[in-house]
Amino acid sequence: MSQFRPKYVTFDCHGTLINFQMAEAARDLYGSILDEARMKEFIKNFAAYRLDEIMGDWKPYAEVVHNSLERSCKRNNVVFRDEDARMVYERVPTWGPHPDVPAGLAKVAREIPLVILSNAMNDQIPSNVAKLGAPFHAVYTAEQAQAYKPRFQAFEYMFDMLGCGPEDILHCSSSFRYDLMSAHDLGIRNKVWVNRGHEPANPYYGYVEISDISGLPGVVGL
Repeated sequence: MSQFRPKYVTFDCHGTLINFQMAEAARDLYGSILDEARMKEFIKNFAAYRLDEIMGDWKPYAEVVHNSLERSCKRNNVVFRDEDARMVYERVPTWGPHPDVPAGLAKVAREIPLVILSNAMNDQIPSNVAKLGAPFHAVYTAEQAQAYKPRFQAFEYMFDMLGCGPEDILHCSSSFRYDLMSAHDLGIRNKVWVNRGHEPANPYYGYVEISDISGLPGVVGL
């Protein structure tokens, strides 16, 4: 992918750019009643159920959080309360970027339009994007696409809105399961994996690896 200059650099938002703190929220709720081993298992289950909840027809993200938290509680023999799910959901727009993000984004944004494709709600994402410290050409949500990543429909909605194809973009994400596997299958050849430690490397999917967003300008020759 030497010196590829895309029409757009597209991003996953939560986890890649925004410090996604679902695990911390779960610890705040249940850390006093679960020992460390059980807490880690709960966090793993909560992440898995969130992915499972978004694989079908679109539904509001509040329902995704509610259902996945309720299922995690049931699996781990913990009392579930509706207000706990609301608390987690309402935290999402308060989260800010990883420290490396604003400077790296700003440098790229001076030369190439930036786009977000997020598994977010329309009324929550503006607060997160405002904290990123760089201008974005467009921000697309699962609510707009009526589909969550990793479903192809979300990516296809972005292509349609941008008037481009998979050959025109560089997609950047910290997740294979939500982004890079689908990007590969859809023919997005130019991909960047931001190794945030969420998932292990998987070279089959063809990407440039960076440790954080400070490495992104170099990928596009800036």
